[in-house]
Amino acid sequence: FRRAHTLTVLFILTCALGYVTLFEETPQDTAYNTKRGIVASILVFLCFGVTQAKDGPFSRPHPAYWRFWLCVSVVYELFLIFILFQTVQDGRQFMKYIDPNLGVPLPERDYGGNCLIYDPGNETDPLHNIWDKLDGFVPAHFFGWYLKTLMIRDWWMCMIISVMFEFLEYSLEHQLPNFSECWWDHWIMDVILCNGLGIYCGMKTLSWLSLKTYKWQGLWNIPTYKGKMKRIVFQFTPYSWVKFEWKPASSLRRWLAVCGIIFVFLLAELNTFYLKFVLWMPPEHYLVLLRLVFFVNVGGVAMREIYDFMDDPKFHKKLGQQAWLVAAITATEFLIVVKYDPYTLTLSLPFYITQCWILGIILVLTWTAWRFFIRDITLRYKEIRRQKQEHKYERDKCLSNGDGHSSILDEQNGNKLRERKL
Repeated sequence: FRRAHTLTVLFILTCALGYVTLFEETPQDTAYNTKRGIVASILVFLCFGVTQAKDGPFSRPHPAYWRFWLCVSVVYELFLIFILFQTVQDGRQFMKYIDPNLGVPLPERDYGGNCLIYDPGNETDPLHNIWDKLDGFVPAHFFGWYLKTLMIRDWWMCMIISVMFEFLEYSLEHQLPNFSECWWDHWIMDVILCNGLGIYCGMKTLSWLSLKTYKWQGLWNIPTYKGKMKRIVFQFTPYSWVKFEWKPASSLRRWLAVCGIIFVFLLAELNTFYLKFVLWMPPEHYLVLLRLVFFVNVGGVAMREIYDFMDDPKFHKKLGQQAWLVAAITATEFLIVVKYDPYTLTLSLPFYITQCWILGIILVLTWTAWRFFIRDITLRYKEIRRQKQEHKYERDKCLSNGDGHSSILDEQNGNKLRERKL
């Protein structure tokens, strides 16, 4: 049935495209025809993928919705590969085919400068520094972290990523001017207000979803109109709920996986700023917003596939397809940044910034070695020594009571068996 449905949809789409090309006079504009042909090819691929691609872990609002974003991931990755193999000038000018206003160098906005919260020198508006920072990125920060919390489902991981990104902004403000912000813009407006409030609301939503009763009933089996409308709204909620328990300190494998997730998240965040810098896209351009919407949809699926693979590797023997695509897209975006502007990326870090990062890396590596190697060896040695002391005490007790050697041998064999298991 699914194959027949696919052929029907493809046949209708092909007929529609054929009608446009045959019965419409083709314009004598090569660029316009090229764009139209590429768009038609992408539509045919999306139509095929939505009906034939492999289902992901989500089934609400419909599996076809998530198959669509999987196919969009493939298209976006192919677009990035194409941009990667162009020269810097050609790649920037190619963006004009998407929007004629692109391909023009843009000045970077500096959010630093005067960092006084209350500026007595400005008699008309002493709080002008605060009003200048309250732009469209404030609600973007809040909704962004609200959605990221729904993806990660862990308060600690969200706070670590939020704080780490602010440290990255401190470290890279000599490369991108818009990373330069006032201290209160970093820690009060971003971390506490925007990010913190978004994470708090996200955790409250997760708490409500975990307590919700997931008992589904067919729409036409509901007698009242109010019940039907409620059922339609709940169609956009999860079919069932899985609570993420990352437990990064439980094993070395999970610790490395969580560190990898945090690294990819931070790299994707940095790619947002560096891509618009090297491709000359203004921050408010719709392509920047579309990329964020794209990552919100594919990121949730990728996080669920990663968690399933980590939590139950016997059932989920391979990492999900969406997770692999997200990793490939993030790496390709970084390669584009490296190719298009290597000079900016190779600007050396200030000495005190380098010292801080070296110290942080040493602390993380030291904790990793202690937690998963030294600590385990120490606990194993203490357990063996405790068992030997118990064995010696039991042997002396048996000899003092006049018991036979058989009980001592049984105790020795039991201790050896426990040592092997340990």
